[in-house]
Amino acid sequence: MSDTAGTPRATRREWIGLAVIALPCLLYSMDLTVMNLAVPHISADLKPTGAQLLWMVDIYGFMIAGSLITMGTLGDRIGRRRLLLMGAAAFGIASVLAALSTTAGMLIATRALLGLAGATLAPSTLSLIRNMFPNPEQRTVAIGVWITSYSTGGAIGPLVGGLLLEHFWWGSVFLVSVPVMVLLLVLGPALLPEYRDADAGPLDLPSAVQSLAAVLAVIYGLKRIAEDGVGWLPAVCILAGLAIGAAFLRRQRTLTSPLIDLALFRAPAFSAALVINTLSFFGAFGAFLFIAQYLQLVIGLSPLQAGLWSVPSALGFIVGSMLVPLIVRHISSGLAVVAALALSVVGFGVLTQVGGASGLTILVTGSVIFSLGLAPVVTLGTDLIVGSAPPGRAGAAAAISETSSEFGGALGIAVLGSVVTAVYSHAMADTVLSGVPPAAMQTVRSTLGGAVAVAAELPGTSGAALLDTSRDAFAQAFQVTATISAALLLATTILAAVMLRQTRTSAVG
Repeated sequence: MSDTAGTPRATRREWIGLAVIALPCLLYSMDLTVMNLAVPHISADLKPTGAQLLWMVDIYGFMIAGSLITMGTLGDRIGRRRLLLMGAAAFGIASVLAALSTTAGMLIATRALLGLAGATLAPSTLSLIRNMFPNPEQRTVAIGVWITSYSTGGAIGPLVGGLLLEHFWWGSVFLVSVPVMVLLLVLGPALLPEYRDADAGPLDLPSAVQSLAAVLAVIYGLKRIAEDGVGWLPAVCILAGLAIGAAFLRRQRTLTSPLIDLALFRAPAFSAALVINTLSFFGAFGAFLFIAQYLQLVIGLSPLQAGLWSVPSALGFIVGSMLVPLIVRHISSGLAVVAALALSVVGFGVLTQVGGASGLTILVTGSVIFSLGLAPVVTLGTDLIVGSAPPGRAGAAAAISETSSEFGGALGIAVLGSVVTAVYSHAMADTVLSGVPPAAMQTVRSTLGGAVAVAAELPGTSGAALLDTSRDAFAQAFQVTATISAALLLATTILAAVMLRQTRTSAVG
């Protein structure tokens, strides 16, 4: 891949097309964050039950994760541009319906439709990039822009959502996407070329159902472990999902036109990048979750202040993504991934030094460093995955890449969330809590949020003492998770050095 002299280069039309497809990607990630801000307003208006509220928040991500493989393969069959435009139209309609929801059930249903439509965006846009930018150097730049659009959406989502909720009703957070989707529908046919796999057979519906059921069951189980701890229900869901997944893989081996071409996994760069991306998202998702909690519950910042202090790490991710083309002009992609992983290990090492309510500077510094490190890993990993797949299988490869990210993130939140709960509970169990009513003791020793709520009801020194004790316990738990993430990424660095040693994507230009 280092010899790019004879590879066609993209023209101005492709670069303008890239800007067009980056916009829905930005909104895709915004929709993952703004719902959390709108929950109090929705609860007051629609009065959902506890179970309905959980489904309102979770169903969007669940449907995206479960539908990615099917949508990516469908794009290979019917055309990536066609699927993207169909998804954009469905996303805009579902957004309007979500904004106008009058019952909790209606909002859950429309959020599910948003998830199905959103699942078309990532594999369609990424596979279009694979075809629009055949030149490896230009494709790396394009994927960097693509990933930056997601990072930007995640960064501005809470800020835009907060401003809208301050001045308008909760449905306004869903209507933001409508004009952008209309713009995509107008400009897409003129600026985006159509690509499809001419040799692809019909879509196998049983395989689509199996892939949806397998991913939904595993992600649901991991999500419940993260929220409620290990129990029989999430364990059964995960085991059922794995069993369905095994049946899905067996079926793919027997089909002439499988939903996933298992031959993709025989490419060393594809498999290596997939493993590295999954492990990277494991560390990143867990870290971002607990950093948000630390900023609000330990340091005591408001949600808006916490959001603003999260911006530097998002900017670090954006800068890291945009530096990738410059980096790979001088060193190979494999070496760049290893170096970037090593930098992320340093960032998590810094986070292990966070302690108490005075750790804001260390927290922000560590998060910026690991974001700068993980951004090139994700960019180059994604580039390796889609670049090593045949052009006709680009949609399937993009879907597999996105699904691995979802799995890695869900697994990181579940595992590291369980670690935080266990370390916090152990630290609080060994502490004498004077002044805390016996009835509130279990709440105090279960979560920091519960301890903060109880402390607010205690008089003077008792409340302050409980706050200090619980915050110190959470800081210990945070340090343990940062240490685990650092160790995991150090192991990933070594693994990358071994698995990518034969990757020769280097020095272009």
